[in-house]
Amino acid sequence: MHDRIASPTELRGPKILYGTAWKEAETEALVATAIRQGFRGIDTACQPKHYDEAGVGAAVAACLNAGLTRGDLFLQTKFTPLSGQDPTRIPYDPNAPLFHQVAQSFATSLRNLQTDHLDCLLLHSPLATTDQTMTVWHAMEALVDIGGVRQLGISNCYSLEQLRTLYDGARVKPAVVQNPFYAESAYDCEIRALCRKQRIAYQSFWTLTANGHVLAHDTITKLASIYGRTPAQILFRYLTQIDVVPLTGPWSEQHMRQDLEIFEFKLTDREHAAVDAIF
Repeated sequence: MHDRIASPTELRGPKILYGTAWKEAETEALVATAIRQGFRGIDTACQPKHYDEAGVGAAVAACLNAGLTRGDLFLQTKFTPLSGQDPTRIPYDPNAPLFHQVAQSFATSLRNLQTDHLDCLLLHSPLATTDQTMTVWHAMEALVDIGGVRQLGISNCYSLEQLRTLYDGARVKPAVVQNPFYAESAYDCEIRALCRKQRIAYQSFWTLTANGHVLAHDTITKLASIYGRTPAQILFRYLTQIDVVPLTGPWSEQHMRQDLEIFEFKLTDREHAAVDAIF
């Protein structure tokens, strides 16, 4: 399973990530299981409304040993603006200036994750105005400057112009875009093209949930039969071959293993083109 981690000249970080949203009290146990199964990239957020970030940290701490060090793991979390927080559980001072909110959220994430640095920090979504978004981004850049964060990215960025504006205005360029992967956005074709051009890793979520019609497509089911794999494995493998990093969050060990097994085979150019035609 050595193909799970991209080389420094390819996408930044693992080629598949374990997502931790909505796992609540099960977070620690599930993340520990995912790491023991072989996941090396974990995605979370400093957003108690949907994530148990401290549970992720407890799982990581429990798994670290002589054979697995912090350097073997890719920990990615998010700064979530006020609009995405539960008003009763905000992990920073809501009355503080945006710059300080980012710093406070970062400090909370370090405590929760029991680490001294983040491999990637995402802005969970753009803010109401470009000025606000850039203020937050500059605060995130300051965390890179002090060595607390290795790379930055943005999630839920649906506008090509918005991404271009961010990229052009950023001193520390976005290394990651994390978006839902579905037909409603035309599968982010234009955004993914910009990501390829600028060597930004594109991470997909809702990859299976929003694509039942793709999983049931004759091309996918036939390839699943040929390879002795599941339709989900065929889709995930296809995506990794077009430089999309799937975000997956299975609850069962069997599905965790299946997700990691996608690197045991590779679609041919002809098969790849056949799947292209679905999209």
